[in-house]
Amino acid sequence: MDVSTETDNQPPATTYKRVMLKISGEALMGDQGFGLHPPTVQRIAREVKSVHDLGVEICMVIGGGNIFRGLSGSAQGMERTTADYMGMLATVMNALAMQSALEDLGVFTRVISAIRMDEVCEPYIRRRAVRHLEKKRVCIFAAGTGNPYFTTDTAATLRASEMKCEAIFKGTKVDGVYDKDPARHADAKRYDHVTFDDVLARRLGVMDASAIALARDNNLPIIVFSLDEPGGFRGILAGRGTYTKVEG
Repeated sequence: MDVSTETDNQPPATTYKRVMLKISGEALMGDQGFGLHPPTVQRIAREVKSVHDLGVEICMVIGGGNIFRGLSGSAQGMERTTADYMGMLATVMNALAMQSALEDLGVFTRVISAIRMDEVCEPYIRRRAVRHLEKKRVCIFAAGTGNPYFTTDTAATLRASEMKCEAIFKGTKVDGVYDKDPARHADAKRYDHVTFDDVLARRLGVMDASAIALARDNNLPIIVFSLDEPGGFRGILAGRGTYTKVEG
């Protein structure tokens, strides 16, 4: 990645001008088993602000698994469409929590929902969302695609494509993509680069297959990094850090 040298007087340059940050709802739980952990939400908000301070335009999609996961609800006997809509509402709650944390730091944001709920957030209108980004507001896209049977991974890839983002940053608990679970296998190998087709063929679990296929078809790279590493998001944008890049 070609970047300029960081100086004391100006932030490091980055080749990315507009990015999508996708994180799971579980990332907001901290050490809890459920719900929102305010200190964790605030920590992630500080990470986002540090990148916003570089002049990067930021989109976000946050999952809802810390509150309700539609697929799990369906597995327990709930009708799938209803369960998925409940999961979408959970993502709105997470988006509002992140908005509050970011605005406490002085970062202007908009929560934009695929399901209309005008009292708490804006409806999704692509041209309006693009204008928010141009005004350096962080856009948090909520309620997935607005349709059941689609994950927030797919929603993030769809919105990133519509917003003409240059990359999707997938924040996880590990510092990249491994050939097997590094938490259970000491000999797990981390990839620096991997292709979309390899992710699909090897079922590497970066995102669901629909999201990977959509990213591949739109030449949209996915950068997988550890959200638990302080300064990791900003570091990668400045040309440092450990991550896996999924492309081509």
